[in-house]
Amino acid sequence: MLKYLFPVVVVILLAISFLRDRRKTVKAVRIATKRFMAILSLFIVVSVLTSVALGILSETTIQSILGSAANRWVATGIAALVGSVAIMPGFVAFPLGAILRNNGVLYMVISAFTTTLMMVGILTFPIEQAFLGTRVAIIRNGIGFIIALLVATVTGIVFGEVF
Repeated sequence: MLKYLFPVVVVILLAISFLRDRRKTVKAVRIATKRFMAILSLFIVVSVLTSVALGILSETTIQSILGSAANRWVATGIAALVGSVAIMPGFVAFPLGAILRNNGVLYMVISAFTTTLMMVGILTFPIEQAFLGTRVAIIRNGIGFIIALLVATVTGIVFGEVF
């Protein structure tokens, strides 16, 4: 039921807008359609890249990469890089984090992986670049990466994995 709420609200608001000012509503719908068509090609490219990444970075592959590094800092760095490139929704990423933990991967490594997964987007960069501009997209991803490393370090300190 809840999944239909947003589209229903949008249709109702669009109808109200149309009744209030037909000309402006039609103009807004044309602009929205034009922008959607412009972003559609980028969306298709990102979808293909996401499919390839999910094919290459399966649960088993991620586990073998993140659990094999002997040095916790190397493993954290690898996790941050893998998380920056991989694309998966939170409802997949967080259970994967639990599986990684059950297989002995450190909390700080899981933290680096999941935080960069949610905050940094190498594969989604073209879309961010189109909407935000190159400079802002780079800054946003860079800050997200730094914050993810800080979160991983704090997580390591809290769980006694650093000192």
